[in-house]
Amino acid sequence: MDLEHTEVLSTVSEEKPKNVVSITEAANINGVTRQAIYVAIKQGKLKACKDDARWTIKLDDLETYRRNKYSRSKSTYEGELLFDNEKGDYSINQTAKMLKIPPQKVYYATRIGILKASRKGSAWVLRAEDIEEYKERYLAKSTFETEAL
Repeated sequence: MDLEHTEVLSTVSEEKPKNVVSITEAANINGVTRQAIYVAIKQGKLKACKDDARWTIKLDDLETYRRNKYSRSKSTYEGELLFDNEKGDYSINQTAKMLKIPPQKVYYATRIGILKASRKGSAWVLRAEDIEEYKERYLAKSTFETEAL
């Protein structure tokens, strides 16, 4: 390898420090699209610098963004967590995952009254006891009927 190539490689490796990532790398780390990262930058939720034609994001800023990112599980109502799993409060989606059924089935069960749920603001909150009762009374029954056929 000649001196010219060595200089180019060293400047390329010096260009981006280890504590900085590109938009593509940030998207891969967060498990989102590049567009989602661009939107976060544009909305001022994620700090980034534009060097020449490339955006760079410090890993510390990316971690701060991830920690502060909106999550339905962090939603509150009247100062308390809506879906406090430790207290036995679950969302429709959490319930569906627990029961291994589609969320639409959980919505339907609450709508027709066979699964108790309460509204807190715009969210449905289901209690662990009610979920267990629904599982025993309705899901076990439908599974048994399916096996009998």
